[in-house]
Amino acid sequence: MNTLVKLEKITKDYGRLRALEDVSLSIGPGITGLLGPNGAGKTTLIKVLLGLVRVTSGSGQVLGHDLRRQVRAIRARVGYMPEDDCYVAGLSGVEMLRFAARLSGLPSVEALRRAHEIADFCGIEQERYRDVETYSAGMRQKLKFAQAIVHDPPFLILDEPTSGLDPEEREAMLDRVRILSQRAGKAALVSTHILPDVQSICDTVIILARGRVRIVERLEVLTRPASPALEVRVFGQPELLAERIRREGVEVRQNPQGALTLVAADEDVARRVWSWAREAGVGIRALTAARNSMEQIFLDAVREDE
Repeated sequence: MNTLVKLEKITKDYGRLRALEDVSLSIGPGITGLLGPNGAGKTTLIKVLLGLVRVTSGSGQVLGHDLRRQVRAIRARVGYMPEDDCYVAGLSGVEMLRFAARLSGLPSVEALRRAHEIADFCGIEQERYRDVETYSAGMRQKLKFAQAIVHDPPFLILDEPTSGLDPEEREAMLDRVRILSQRAGKAALVSTHILPDVQSICDTVIILARGRVRIVERLEVLTRPASPALEVRVFGQPELLAERIRREGVEVRQNPQGALTLVAADEDVARRVWSWAREAGVGIRALTAARNSMEQIFLDAVREDE
């Protein structure tokens, strides 16, 4: 795996406040989720990667460029979508995108062509001709994302990309990030507090707490239970199936949404659960390998720090 970002013992102090402490991590291709409670150091870490703040100690590279000495080269090759609004009042959406493309070094005509191309990709239809200050929160979010990718960077840093979006637009935004990763080969660091987004698109997860790295792991490894387990969703009353399964000596847990988790379930249990469901008078809606809850993983990491 190619290493796009490598940090070694990065520490950042703001006076007496230590925002980051001995942060060492690597980010490779794919989509990496950046998680942490408020004040964990996520924003400071992003600013460090962009060269917007000088580190107190430590070293690092982004796309092969030194964090301390090659800041301009890093920014030229990174697409950044900030959490806060970022636009010039009085410009239309397409003019804003063209302006961003020109700042990235594209010639005038190519910048306009690229602006329309990216507006199409991001679902900015006729709204592209309206002044950006008239945009809704969701439209501004799409415009920020478009600005981040208009110069075709190989690495994206997206800060709360789905904030303010309705469910349909949220899924569309996640699909765009997934497409850029899988089809265009772009890497992305996605900072978010929406854990289902992480489970939906991320390959790797980083969890920060109090300025320190608590977890850096592949999502599939992180969510894999210590022992094999099955998750069963049913049509009908799950309690009836749970009672039937317990009579066979299999441990069953029921989550608040009604799904059943069969602990230490082997292939024989997976085959027999269908007949148990028939005997209990319920239908099986889904039978999948159980995964650890992202919410529980996050809470455990934060509580461990405390």
